[in-house]
Amino acid sequence: MPKQTFVLNGRTVTVDVHPDVRVLWVLRDLLGVTGPKYGCGINVCKACTSHINGRAFNPCSVRVGDLEATDEVTTIEGLPDTVGADLHPMQQAWLDRDVAQCGYCQPGQIMAAVALVRKVRREGRSITDADLDGIRNICRCGTYTRIREAIAQGERSM
Repeated sequence: MPKQTFVLNGRTVTVDVHPDVRVLWVLRDLLGVTGPKYGCGINVCKACTSHINGRAFNPCSVRVGDLEATDEVTTIEGLPDTVGADLHPMQQAWLDRDVAQCGYCQPGQIMAAVALVRKVRREGRSITDADLDGIRNICRCGTYTRIREAIAQGERSM
């Protein structure tokens, strides 16, 4: 079996797996990283949203063989380390705004929100309603109002 190497939450990892296996299954089944959730497997629900090289991606739709050894994958488990704290400011905003109901989609929602804040900051602007409308992560419990409030708070704290 071929070896696949990439950086996961700040550590270089190597796994013996076929290059066609999706990154989500490598994370969950081989590396025991369960923050990214399986929802649809076809890049629609976004429950698995994580970061690759600082930008949002959906590991259910990316083959592990498409990763380079230098690619940095960050999951919800590694997000606090990106700011050197116990919780990332966006995670704290989620708690402060009591966003989670069932909680299943929350890791992906938070990772999408952080990526959005970083994107608009690179562009030199603040998040707009149109930006929030562009987040396609599905929340089956319908906590979208609290999600928007938490993103606004998280943006101010980041």
